[in-house]
Amino acid sequence: MADWELLLTDASIATMCAGSVPYGTVENAALAIADGRIAWLGPQSTIPAGKAQVTRSMAGRWLTPALIDCHTHLAFAGNRAAEFEKRLAGASYEDIAREGGGIMSTVRATRAACEDSLLQQTCRRLRALRRDGVATVEIKSGYGLDLETELKLLRVARAASRATGIPVSATFLGAHAIPAEYRGKSNDYIELVCSEMLPAVAENHLADAVDAYCETIAFSSSQVARVFETASSLGLPVKLHADQLSDSGGAELAASFSALSADHLEYTSLAGVRALAGAGTVAVLLPGAFLTLRETRQPPIQSLRDHAVSIAIATDCNPGTSPICSLRTSMSLATSLFRLTPEECLAGVTRNAAAALGLSADRGTLEIGKRADIAVWDIDHPNELSYWMGLNELSGLLVGGKELPN
Repeated sequence: MADWELLLTDASIATMCAGSVPYGTVENAALAIADGRIAWLGPQSTIPAGKAQVTRSMAGRWLTPALIDCHTHLAFAGNRAAEFEKRLAGASYEDIAREGGGIMSTVRATRAACEDSLLQQTCRRLRALRRDGVATVEIKSGYGLDLETELKLLRVARAASRATGIPVSATFLGAHAIPAEYRGKSNDYIELVCSEMLPAVAENHLADAVDAYCETIAFSSSQVARVFETASSLGLPVKLHADQLSDSGGAELAASFSALSADHLEYTSLAGVRALAGAGTVAVLLPGAFLTLRETRQPPIQSLRDHAVSIAIATDCNPGTSPICSLRTSMSLATSLFRLTPEECLAGVTRNAAAALGLSADRGTLEIGKRADIAVWDIDHPNELSYWMGLNELSGLLVGGKELPN
């Protein structure tokens, strides 16, 4: 019996392995799949004979690792289009939040929504990302801010993965905002997060990581440190919304806990960049939020490059500050707003996004032994993936070697 279930031939392959060859390109190549993993990859002229059960020509198409959206808030109810109008009229994100809008308006809608409704809405957004070639998505909780709803959101994240066939990495973001019932009592709310929510999340195996929002309108460094200490004691890795609206030392805090990622980073200092580099923490840039909030201070891109900090790109899909459900659009925005190169953008949604989720050993590059998560593109070169907006060049998407509907 043949060793390989499927052999893809007549392809150009962007392996996205780091090295001297741009995009890790292999021209005139083939790739073999067995047991859901990449069994062989190389020049077509070197394919061993008689190894494949099925051979399929790619007719010159490009293969890349399937894309990874490593920062989203897909599980929520309602929208904040009215607040969008307010911001266009001059109100700031902080003003709206302090008036009881912002995150809290989504919390009210999400608490009121049933689990089935939340699942339907979340799956709709997941399928939109799938059409962009995305085969792994991080989904955060954080729009419940009470034990019952936070657990509900994490269950929805798990169920959405089963319903769509897209692997989901679930993140507990209980420390997202201070709920109305704890206004003026933020320390009491952090106590609830640490003593009740996190143990329940861990006991029910509902999260793969823990996140928090360290900012003047959210939680202090000391409060976040308490959350992270609890998470670490429960064996859960951490990540952080850091330095989005001010330099709150978020990057340094994330690095001190060896966080998987520090996300946003518009106000991160040079000391913060150095801390990220020393800890091996991934910098996740979110151009959708930068655009929606009309920010003018860019993340320290050149410092991140100079200190060899891995840079990932994500949609930050959420109803308030980044209503974007297209990772390809985020890639394009990263080139125009942050001047990232197309290769940096593709690395940012493949190998570096995998690292931001702690999944580098399993996906993010096309290498023998890794899961066969593969996007097939009708393009002439991978730089087109950051060039076009609104043009879907996806020809096929394989997850674990199985083709999903486009």
